Amino acid sequence: MTSRDGYQWTATTGLRQGVPSIGVISPPTNVLSTTEDWDVVVVGAGYSGLTASRDACLAGLKVLLIEARDRIGGRSWSSNIGGYPFEMGGTWLSWGQPHIWREVSRYQMRSELEPCFDFSRGVNHFELRTGSQGSSIFSHLEEDALLASALEKFVDVDGAMGRQIIPYPHDAFHNPAARQYDDMSALDRLNALAQSLTPNERAVLESFILLCSCGTLETTSFFEFLHWWALCDYSYKGCLQHLISYKFKGGQSSFAIKFFRESLRTGRLSYAFNSPVQSINDHGDRVVVKTRDGRQYSGARLISTIPLNVLSSVHFSPPLSPQRMAAANIGHVNQCVKVHAEVSCPDMRSWSGISYPFNKLAYAIGDGTTPAGNTHIVCFGGAHNHIQPEEDVEATKMAVENMSPGNMDIKRLVFHNWCKDEFAKGAWFFAPPQLLSKSLDELRCRHGNVLFANSDWAVGWRSFIDGAIEEGTRAAVTVIEELRPAPAVRSHL
Repeated sequence: MTSRDGYQWTATTGLRQGVPSIGVISPPTNVLSTTEDWDVVVVGAGYSGLTASRDACLAGLKVLLIEARDRIGGRSWSSNIGGYPFEMGGTWLSWGQPHIWREVSRYQMRSELEPCFDFSRGVNHFELRTGSQGSSIFSHLEEDALLASALEKFVDVDGAMGRQIIPYPHDAFHNPAARQYDDMSALDRLNALAQSLTPNERAVLESFILLCSCGTLETTSFFEFLHWWALCDYSYKGCLQHLISYKFKGGQSSFAIKFFRESLRTGRLSYAFNSPVQSINDHGDRVVVKTRDGRQYSGARLISTIPLNVLSSVHFSPPLSPQRMAAANIGHVNQCVKVHAEVSCPDMRSWSGISYPFNKLAYAIGDGTTPAGNTHIVCFGGAHNHIQPEEDVEATKMAVENMSPGNMDIKRLVFHNWCKDEFAKGAWFFAPPQLLSKSLDELRCRHGNVLFANSDWAVGWRSFIDGAIEEGTRAAVTVIEELRPAPAVRSHL
C-alpha cells in the first residue's frame, strides 16, 4: 500500500509524492455506525495511541482509534522501497530504553535489530567540512575523541558530568537547581565556554547539538540537552549507544503494526483513518469528537495524543487551560530535515560527516546497504539553515553532495517533510528555554474526561518512541482503572 505521506526522487521518475508502507491501513475504517458509544476514544495512531488502544482493548474496554493519516506510526514510520526500509521519522532504539524494550521483548523482536554503523568498508573515516577551513579527514576513533571532548566540556556544569544536577533522569527537576539551566539556551552555554573549545570542537559540538534539537542554538534549551545526556548514562559512548546505533531490520512500521494487530484481535477495536479531528467536547457524561468531514463519535473518556505543535489547531470545549495553550502556542523547536540518499559507492557505508554551518544538511552517516549494493546515507538538517527538500530537488541533491563532494552519486532520494506536515508541524520534540520548567506538569494533567498522552511531555525518554509508549501506558492505566467493571465478589456463607 502507498501512503500519501513522503516523497521519492529518482532520475527516471523525478519527484513523486507518496511512498509505500506496511503501516497503511486498509480498509481505512471498520466503523459501521457513528452512534455507537465507546468506552475510550483515542485520537492519534502513533506509538502513544497504539499503546493506549492496545492496553485498553486487552483490559476489556471498547476502543475507537481515530487517525488523521492513512497509516499508523505518527512521527515514526518506514517506507519499504525495493526491499529496503527507509525510516521516515523516528528510527533508533536501545535496550537501555525500558518501555520500548519491554515491547520488543513482548513481540519477540529482539533478533530483528541490526547495527547502524559498519566500519568495514573502504571509505572508513569521518569528514569535517566547515566551509572556511576546507575539509579535514579523521579516523572514527579520532571523531569519537573530538566529540567526547567537546561534549564533556559542554555538559560538565557540576564537576560530575551532570550527575549531580540531574541525578534521576526520569525526575529531571528532582534537584531544583536544574531549573536554572532551562533558562539558558545552548548558545548561552557555548558562549560561556568559548575560550575552552578549539575550532573543531566548536564545529562538531554545535552540529551535534543541532542534530538533537534541529532548532537553532538560540532556541535550544540547555536543560533539555542535559536531560538527554543524563538519559544516555552521562557519556558520549552512551549517546551513541542509545541514540543512533540500532534499528529494526524491517523498519519501524514492522514494529508498530504489531500493536495495531494485537488490538484488532481482541475484537474490541474500532478505527477510523483519514479522519482529522476538528473539535473535542467534554459534556461531563461523555466526550464527543467531531471530525472535519462532520462525523461525530463519543466515549466515556478520550485520550488525545495530538503533538504539542498541533494542539492549538483542535477546538476543545471546555477550553484548555491558559498555561497549556500558552505552551502549545510556543511549541517545540524541532524543524528537522531528514533526507535519505541512496548513492552508488558501496564503500561509503563506513563514512560519516559533518558539513556545517554553510550547508543545508549538517550531519550524515552511512546507514545501510540497499539490495542493489548501493550505500544508504541518512542526512539531517534543521531550522538553523533550513531547506524545504521537495521545493527544489536540485538544491536538496546539492546539499547531499556537499556532505562529501565527489562521493555522492545519488540514485534515489527519500524523505518526509515534517515541517510542512499539518499533523506534526515539526519532528521529534525539543524544547526551547523555559517551556519545560514552566509547563511540563500542566501538559501532563488531564482535562476533565480528556487525558493527554504524547512523547512530547514524557518524563523519561521525552521525544523518543520509548517516551511515546511510556505516555500511552500511563493514559491507558488511568482509563482502565476508572472504567473497567470491578470483579464480582463471591460471598462465603
